[in-house]
Amino acid sequence: MLTPAQSRTKTVAVKPITVPAGGRAVPLQVKVTAPAEGRGLPVIVFSHGNAWSMDGYEPLVDRWAAAGFVVVQPTHLDSRRNAIGFDDPRFGTVWRVRVDDLHAVLDHLDAVLAEAGDLIDRADQSRVALVGHSWGAQTVGALLGARVFDAQGVPGEDLSHGGATAGVLIAATGTGDSLTPFAVEHLPFMRPDYSTMTTPALVIAGDKDRSRMSTRGPDWFLDAFDLSPAPKRLLVVPGGEHTLGGIAGEAVSETTDPDADRVALVADAVAAYLLDALGLGPGAWSRFRADAEAAGQASFRHKD
Repeated sequence: MLTPAQSRTKTVAVKPITVPAGGRAVPLQVKVTAPAEGRGLPVIVFSHGNAWSMDGYEPLVDRWAAAGFVVVQPTHLDSRRNAIGFDDPRFGTVWRVRVDDLHAVLDHLDAVLAEAGDLIDRADQSRVALVGHSWGAQTVGALLGARVFDAQGVPGEDLSHGGATAGVLIAATGTGDSLTPFAVEHLPFMRPDYSTMTTPALVIAGDKDRSRMSTRGPDWFLDAFDLSPAPKRLLVVPGGEHTLGGIAGEAVSETTDPDADRVALVADAVAAYLLDALGLGPGAWSRFRADAEAAGQASFRHKD
């Protein structure tokens, strides 16, 4: 939960900032949101879900900034504004461009923060985390050590990046053994191998989330926790569907389970976990978990 002081925190946003990225159909641009004051601010690099952009997910981003984080949001190629749909011949490689986008942001974080006013002096670049939702969660997983199986079940190359010390996967793609025919045809890269995802991470899933890409039920979204090595944390949101109350924006068309309290729960879970994982708020996660369990807002599992 935000403290009364944090709820009154003024935040600033700067966009667009262009990040050097070779071989891309359009320039890679990001938005940076941060508290207007404060120093030693940890950094979140956030990867959006399919078709979104740097302008989405304000219910999460604004709450994280109020809690003291600098949030960097790239616009990936699959954004609606780029009009690269499933039938576009470039779509098959978009998953890899997404990964390259996050590498580029991490590699040029100095320049990004320098363009965002005084954040080059106020942000703590030794404390950087990656967070993603849906396709963005699979993208983040790759930088945390997960790989992608090919059609023969052979894991692909290691695309991890040492610039992030913790991560959060929200509604992350499960394994590819239960993909629907549509997913097999259009999203063959949706076959993550979590056995090598060694970076500490929190996995968040809704217990009513049913994907049209898998023949399995909500348990599909637990694979990122169940199949990855420790240390990991899992938060399951009762009644949560894929947008977990509307994390991409208020009253957006994809939201099937509108609930502002659920959005706040997800945002606060991420903030508490990262403050703990990045060494800025020892005990923050334990306190959040105790409060959420007492209120019946979520269930938890962990492995160390």
